[in-house]
Amino acid sequence: MNTFLSYLAIAALVALILLPALVGHAQERRIDRQLREAERGRTPAPRGTAGAAQPVVATRHLFAGSWARV
Repeated sequence: MNTFLSYLAIAALVALILLPALVGHAQERRIDRQLREAERGRTPAPRGTAGAAQPVVATRHLFAGSWARV
């Protein structure tokens, strides 16, 4: 029984550590999907912002490093 509780405790700790990273990853994927739709000219369905201004289409530049802008 002690072994099971130890495994359960470790699994809970790992889940608590990984949860913020997984939530952040899901949010980044959602933002990337919205940016791709905006680049294609489609506007994503608004979330409770009826009559809001249309989003500005911006180009994304990939940089070799965070300090070097090429």
